[in-house]
Amino acid sequence: MNESEETLFSGVSHSRTADEVVQQIELLILDGVLRDGDRLPGERELSQSLEVSRPILRDALKELESRGLLLSHHGGGTFVADIIGQVFSKPVTDLISRHARATRDYLEYRRELEGLTAELAAQRATETDKALLTRIIEDMRRAHVDQEPEDELAADVEFHNAVGEAAHNIILLHTMRACYRLLSEGIFFNRKAVFSLPNARERLLEQHVAIHDAILDGDPEAAKAAAQAHIDFVMRAADESARAGEWGRVAKLRLIRRDGGRGNRTAGNSKTETKA
Repeated sequence: MNESEETLFSGVSHSRTADEVVQQIELLILDGVLRDGDRLPGERELSQSLEVSRPILRDALKELESRGLLLSHHGGGTFVADIIGQVFSKPVTDLISRHARATRDYLEYRRELEGLTAELAAQRATETDKALLTRIIEDMRRAHVDQEPEDELAADVEFHNAVGEAAHNIILLHTMRACYRLLSEGIFFNRKAVFSLPNARERLLEQHVAIHDAILDGDPEAAKAAAQAHIDFVMRAADESARAGEWGRVAKLRLIRRDGGRGNRTAGNSKTETKA
């Protein structure tokens, strides 16, 4: 087990019961420290870190599995379950993906959440939170300069996740993560298409920097305004991207029709010439 894993878990009290182990791991999931898909250390290593016997650890892991928080793969380890993806059930996800107006409602919803989250982050961010936000902004800038849109998109989501963590409100944290999951899966609109619009990447970078600076300055009003201005821009860009996509689709259909019409006209002219 590496050093980062060792710091996640600490020895339980002298009573050393499975309930205390359950509570510690639950809190790590609740606080967003352990994320869906994260693999827990092996049984021996984890029992040593928690200072409990392996039978007690097994009881705790079994209880966490029964609560739907962990998944155990025989011979493959124990993982944090995908509880974030279940915030929006699959039937609801499928339903909203089929109706275009859900995109605007999603962004309207996110606008208010992002504003509140950034406002709280400006009030509550620790020095560690601020250092992480700065590191992500540096990654975003590097990806922008190197013209690596995939890395830039990844840093975008990570930045918003980090703002959510800096707000130190677990309900907001998990709600926002669920929102980003839908966005990453392309449920609402094509984020790559938005990034490809003229000057969009430059504008988005500036907006993330503005949110970052306001949080580091401890200015809640500026942080909220910057976060909401960012979503306002994304809303306009999503609309423009959708219109451009529709224009492109129609233009291709016209070209196909025109090429097909030319072929028919040529065939008709050939018949006329043959008759002559």
